[in-house]
Amino acid sequence: MSDPRPVLVVTSLHDPTADVVIGELHDRGVPVVRLDSGDFPASLSVEAEITEHGLQGSLRTPSRTADLARVRALYYRRPSGFAFPHLDKQDARFAITQARYGLGGVLASLPGCLYVNHPHRIGDAEFKPAGLAAAAAAGFLVPPTLITSSADAARAFIKAHGSVIYKPLYNPVYRVDGVSSVVKVAEVSAADIDDDVAGTAHLFQQRVVKTADVRVTVIGGDVFCVRIDSDLLDWRTDYSRLAYTPVEAPPGIRPALHRYMNRFRLVFGAFDFAVGEDGRWWFLECNPSGQWHWLETETGLPMCAALTTLLERKT
Repeated sequence: MSDPRPVLVVTSLHDPTADVVIGELHDRGVPVVRLDSGDFPASLSVEAEITEHGLQGSLRTPSRTADLARVRALYYRRPSGFAFPHLDKQDARFAITQARYGLGGVLASLPGCLYVNHPHRIGDAEFKPAGLAAAAAAGFLVPPTLITSSADAARAFIKAHGSVIYKPLYNPVYRVDGVSSVVKVAEVSAADIDDDVAGTAHLFQQRVVKTADVRVTVIGGDVFCVRIDSDLLDWRTDYSRLAYTPVEAPPGIRPALHRYMNRFRLVFGAFDFAVGEDGRWWFLECNPSGQWHWLETETGLPMCAALTTLLERKT
C-alpha cells in the first residue's frame, strides 16, 4: 500500500533542481505539494490550529492541499520573499512580518516532518563566522581569516599573511546598470584598503595556493566528492572553463563533515574546499542550500536518487 503522506517542496517558481527532484518523487509514486511562500496570501493559504498533538490544519495551493499533521518531509530550497505591493510601506512591513512569523512559523513546526533542511538551521549555517568556527572545531583546515570593520586591522592582516582575498560575508544580488550582479571574490593588497572599510563588516582570508577545488555534497548519509579543475580564483565565475572528476575524500574528511553537519543539525550541505599544493583540503564554506544537480549531469553521480530516497523516508 502506498504512503499517502506528501512531501512539501518549498521553492520559487523557476527552480530546475527542484523540478528534477519532484519528477523523481512522482516516478516513485510519492505525493508532492510544491509551494512558494512568496505566493502567500494571493494563491497560497494556511489554516493551522495549535493542539496538544501539535499543529493541525492545512496548506492550500491552487492545485494541492497538504495536511499539516501528515507531511513526511519538507525540501526547503529557495522560495521568493513575501511581498505586498498593493500596500503602503508601513502596512506592507507589518504584513510581511506577520507572514514570516505566521506562515513561516507553521512551516518550521510540522510534527514528525523530516526537514531538508530546516529553515532555521539554514539561517544559522549561512553566517560565515559561525560556519568557519564550526569547521575549525570539526577538524577541517581553515585558512587564517579576519572579520573586521577596521582598516588598520585589515592592512595588518594582509601584511602578515601575504596573499589575501576579500569575500563578502553574504552575497545579495544588486543591480548595476540594470544587470543583476554580485560582489566577486578578489585578491587585495594593503594599498587597496582605505577608511571606507569602517563602513561595514568585511571578511579577509589568506589565499590558499591551490591545484584544484572540490565540491562535496552531503545528502543524509551519502557523500559525493567532485574535483573541479580550472585556472580561476573562484570557479563559479565561469562554468565553461571547468573540468569535473569524482574523487574520494582523504582520511579524516568524512568524520569532520558529519561533525559539521551535526553542529548545525543539517541533513544536506554543499561544501567547498581548495586543494593545496600538498594535497590537503582546505575548508572554504558550506552552503546549506547549495546547487548540486549540474554536478550529477557532469559526472553521473546519483545525487537526485539519494535526495529522493531521503525525502521518501522508506527507512
